[in-house]
Amino acid sequence: MTRSWLAYWLIAAAFWDAIPNTVVSGERWVATWGCAPQLIEPSNLPPPPGLAHSTLRQVVRVSIGGKRLRVRFSNAYGTESITLTSAHVALAAGGSAIRASTDRAVAFRRASAVTILPGEEALSDPLEYDLPPLAGVVVSISFGQTSDRVTGHPGSRATSYLQAGDAVSAISLPAAVETTHWYILTSIEVQAADSSAAVIALGDSITDGRGSRTDANDRWPDYLAMRLSTNVTTAAVALVNQGIGGNAVVVGGLGPTAIARFERDVLQQPGARWLVLLEGVNDIGLSSHLGVATDLIAAYQQFITKAHLRGIRAYAIPVLPFGGSRYSSAIHEAARQTVNHWIRTSGKFDAVIDLDAAVRDPQNPTNLLPRYDSGDHLHLNGAGYRRMADLIDLSLFTQ
Repeated sequence: MTRSWLAYWLIAAAFWDAIPNTVVSGERWVATWGCAPQLIEPSNLPPPPGLAHSTLRQVVRVSIGGKRLRVRFSNAYGTESITLTSAHVALAAGGSAIRASTDRAVAFRRASAVTILPGEEALSDPLEYDLPPLAGVVVSISFGQTSDRVTGHPGSRATSYLQAGDAVSAISLPAAVETTHWYILTSIEVQAADSSAAVIALGDSITDGRGSRTDANDRWPDYLAMRLSTNVTTAAVALVNQGIGGNAVVVGGLGPTAIARFERDVLQQPGARWLVLLEGVNDIGLSSHLGVATDLIAAYQQFITKAHLRGIRAYAIPVLPFGGSRYSSAIHEAARQTVNHWIRTSGKFDAVIDLDAAVRDPQNPTNLLPRYDSGDHLHLNGAGYRRMADLIDLSLFTQ
């Protein structure tokens, strides 16, 4: 019996649906850059001219390189569909400029445009691309319709460029409005050797880089990514920063709690092999009772169990000093000490990366060392973040 045209169409559709997940033998997809998405607060929404019918150019720095890449975009918190009429990747040339010879369009099931439904995401087709490690990458998006509720990452510490009209291939955007937020873009993934894997840094504003400089890439995960890349035995190890400023583990804070986002931001990250957890200070600082320590310990145990079930090793950094900050109080310090004692002595984590002594003031150990203090006595500066990264044992990421 001759097959109908519908049967042939279904076979072809299934074939093209499989393309984004195609992997060369001996290789797999690994996230080389990412940010944790959340609903953008009104004060951090895109400035005029807005996203609709405009071009958004965003600059990120990847960790590992590769010969094929794909890009992920999210409308997780939108209530209306958004349309990307085109999207390009290029290597950065400073400011809004791109290296024109590296500019390439990405496709979505072989189409240049994609509409992302509310609550959904879009993953581009694999693109042959020579991506160096630690490269600055520019992702330019031309938008059609958009949602008033924008998904993004407010704490980018990177300048993005927004200009009316379609300018995805422009060498630079001199008329663009600048903003220090990322929108819609959530990850870049590369096809890498099976031996490659990713470190997922889960945290709050200390991991997100509060206190670091805009466009300087001087968060502690940035410095750790540089160390991993330039060390022979860890050169194939990627790092994905999943910090959210103001985030809490259990309840409250900004963005979805760490419990709510753990599956998406850690377990579902392509190539995830190690979790580095530094989160809990906002839970402690916003609490009024010592029971917060018990809640945090219970959440950490959940994370460890879930990570181990996926073959992910779970490492923890104890909660860092915050004396003199807005969170400083006797009850909050008691909760910090309780949580940190459990982290250090329970044996539940696969390793403890104890950076407390590295950044605290030896004369006043409940406080940060002044030369590492950004000024608010809670967040570190670039020198403090570098100190943190420099003292992390890289052999942890060969296990």
